[in-house]
Amino acid sequence: MNDKQGKPLTTDDIVSKGTRRVASIWMDFILMKLWLVGLIPSHHVRRFFYRFYGLKIGNGSTIHMWARFYDPGNIVIGEDTIIGDHAFLDGRAPLTIGNHVAFASSVMVYNAQHDIDDEHFSPVKKPIIIGDYVFVGPRAIILPGVIIGKGAIVAAGAVVTKDVPPLTIVGGVPAKKLRKRKLTDPHYRLGRARWFQ
Repeated sequence: MNDKQGKPLTTDDIVSKGTRRVASIWMDFILMKLWLVGLIPSHHVRRFFYRFYGLKIGNGSTIHMWARFYDPGNIVIGEDTIIGDHAFLDGRAPLTIGNHVAFASSVMVYNAQHDIDDEHFSPVKKPIIIGDYVFVGPRAIILPGVIIGKGAIVAAGAVVTKDVPPLTIVGGVPAKKLRKRKLTDPHYRLGRARWFQ
């Protein structure tokens, strides 16, 4: 038996590949169940199931309906954080989201991608850290390895490919600095999420 590049496989290779394939199928099944949980119109019920499947969610935080996940066990969400509807959170590498963070609708966070210059198109995984008091606008995309500093703002539709310093507003494709935030010491609370979102 050969792999997809035509290289012969040993018995150990076959067992290893088979084990990874079964684990991948099992993860896909879990992710499908989590997607179904996202249809439940109750924050409390959704949080219970998300935590059951490995997401670490701080007190007072909410994930709105229709969110999608990869590898939820690597995702940590701080306190008083709101993740908007249709968000996509990638846990294939560690994803840490701070306290008092607001994600608008359809935000996508990817911490894995393919190496487009590698002959095998190999995956590359890098952790993402999003600091406290960050706001990420609708349909923004955050790519692998990015650190977004405390109080930073990511404008709607931005594609963040590089670190964002604290209290900096970025926008565009790829995201570039627009200006510094005038609020220099954020200490607000986001408050209660809407009931049926």
